[in-house]
Amino acid sequence: MPNIETMLTVALAGFVLSATPGPSMLYVLSRSAGQSRTAGYASALGLGLGGVLLAVATAFGLATLFRQFDWLMTGLRFLGSIYLIYLGYGLIRDSYVTLDLTVTDTPVIRQSFGQIVWQGMWVELLNPKTVLFFALFLPPFVDQNLVGSALQLQLVVLGALVPLTAVPSDIAVAWLGATLSRSVTRNPGIRKALSWLGGLALIFIAVNLHLEVF
Repeated sequence: MPNIETMLTVALAGFVLSATPGPSMLYVLSRSAGQSRTAGYASALGLGLGGVLLAVATAFGLATLFRQFDWLMTGLRFLGSIYLIYLGYGLIRDSYVTLDLTVTDTPVIRQSFGQIVWQGMWVELLNPKTVLFFALFLPPFVDQNLVGSALQLQLVVLGALVPLTAVPSDIAVAWLGATLSRSVTRNPGIRKALSWLGGLALIFIAVNLHLEVF
């Protein structure tokens, strides 16, 4: 099992990514505003389930590759850190761009709770960027001294933490619904502050992985 400090760091990174405006937030908001809060909750749950499945699959795939190529973990550790910095910079850069996050309350095709969960799960599973994210995000946090099942377990736990951390944030988005959408869309200051906080947090996490300031 990964240590508590690593788990908290990964959870923080996952929360930062889920709490900033983006496609997942827009997807949940659309369901919440267009159908109901319950539909938004179902969307959040579906996204989380899809994320966990991808995280587990990616973890087992990475563990297999690490066993075959010893140098790969070290290389991906540094590449993953650079990727975190890139994500952080992207959040800050996008804060100066006008984002179209407008969500209307136009009714959507009504679906059952189970149908929406299923749809949300596939939305996440079929997102190629999510696969790339897990492949580059996990290695920097892995103990390089681990092998075999211990390595697999650490990768699975850390990978699952990211979507599980996002679920509470997405549920909050669904509950607030269109009210949150209007606040974020009409107040550039809020969007910019969220993006800057998130971006700086990701950059700090990436740098701290190597400098171990905290």
